[in-house]
Amino acid sequence: MDVDVSQTEMPGVLVLVPQVFTDERGFFTETYHKGKLAEKGIALDFVQDNHARSRRNVIRGFHYQAGTGAQWRLIRCTVGEVWDVVVNIKFGSPHFGKWFAVKLSSDNRKQLLIPPEFAHGYAVLSEDAEVQYKCTAHHQPGVERCLAWNDPDVAVTWPISDPIVSNKDRSSGQSLKNYAGRPDFVA
Repeated sequence: MDVDVSQTEMPGVLVLVPQVFTDERGFFTETYHKGKLAEKGIALDFVQDNHARSRRNVIRGFHYQAGTGAQWRLIRCTVGEVWDVVVNIKFGSPHFGKWFAVKLSSDNRKQLLIPPEFAHGYAVLSEDAEVQYKCTAHHQPGVERCLAWNDPDVAVTWPISDPIVSNKDRSSGQSLKNYAGRPDFVA
């Protein structure tokens, strides 16, 4: 796996762009190679893969798992395009409450590597989008958390004006201000 790895403005959050081989038949790319990533300093043990399909104007997030369920996540969009956003939720970090976004698409084939101390969400920009991601810990409902997708203290400037948000994300999303400092908040 030949991959370009770029550090974002958020410490630990990386953008990976794997090499793509194209010809008249289409393309081929290696999306994950544990040994080759380890050579680049990314030595993680992924234990679960997830796949989500959503339609235009859907916002999912901001999700994370706390404590023993804390996860690194390697995100990619395999169909369509999403605006992927991470929020630093590590209390005491100089970047606490700050966010970073990048477009992930089936065309640009970028991947986003997200450390446990970041909540993750995305907005679907295309008619449909499929997002696939690897996690270093299994899903554990008892430690899953949700930061409000529209928290005014985080102030994400979403690229859609009338989002479709799940009832769960609408009702369980906590505000950064009211949640900060709680031991179950920080991953």
